[in-house]
Amino acid sequence: MTIKRVGIVGSGTMGSGIAEVASKNGYEVLLRSRSQAGADGMIKGLEKSLAKQVEKGKLAEADRDAALARVRGVTDLKELAECDLVVESVLEDLAVKKELFAELDKICAPHTILATNTSTLPVVEMAVSTERPGQVVGIHFFNPAPMMSLVEVIRAITSSDETVEAALTFADSCGKSPIEVRDVAGFVVNALLFPYLNSAVRLLERGVASQEDIDSAMKAGANMPMGPFALIDLVGIDVTVSILDALYAENPDPFLQPAQHLRRMLSAGRLGRKSGQGFYDYTKR
Repeated sequence: MTIKRVGIVGSGTMGSGIAEVASKNGYEVLLRSRSQAGADGMIKGLEKSLAKQVEKGKLAEADRDAALARVRGVTDLKELAECDLVVESVLEDLAVKKELFAELDKICAPHTILATNTSTLPVVEMAVSTERPGQVVGIHFFNPAPMMSLVEVIRAITSSDETVEAALTFADSCGKSPIEVRDVAGFVVNALLFPYLNSAVRLLERGVASQEDIDSAMKAGANMPMGPFALIDLVGIDVTVSILDALYAENPDPFLQPAQHLRRMLSAGRLGRKSGQGFYDYTKR
């Protein structure tokens, strides 16, 4: 099938980032938030992001204007009825996502593909919440979506070949490098990345080295662009714990249980950059 109009559900960083990627590559985008203020805020954020690219000479003014003209913020989910593809990027809560997919299934046209941007949760659970499980797929963009080239296209056991092919084609047309993966917890990147991040916290708990030195070691010794603690702060402690819990639920290896220090930080509301304080203090920067 041909995808021309894309609906995006979710007013967070990932939703607006995916909207930017799609609109810059010629797709008409409907960006849905639950409130008008949220929808307006996403559009303003998109305007700001594109303006910076123009200032840096990475985007022509005409291309910026064309991309903005393709995006519209909406609050009513029914506005997405005639979209060819709807990408969900809401809270990483399976019950919330399943309820949303059931609602989208009733609203959207019969041909519409329903996709989730989940980083860990089982796509099949969302698929069976609909009457079109063959047209449900995972399309996992990475943060920040405009910059990161990888997209994981997750094939649920129910996904049709046509749906997976359409998702791969969409990601490729957005200038990304898509890979097809099975519907298992963590997919590829997070299944490898988060045990590593968890191990770094356990080293800290054992007093092997300071968080600054562990970050420096991984950058200087393993050529990582960021150290594990800086990366956890960027991802968010809440997201990190959620992903580790999902990995452990599917494969109950004690190694995958979130380190206790992560749970204490979560309880204290120290979520990383988003809250101003995580392993590092961002309120003074």
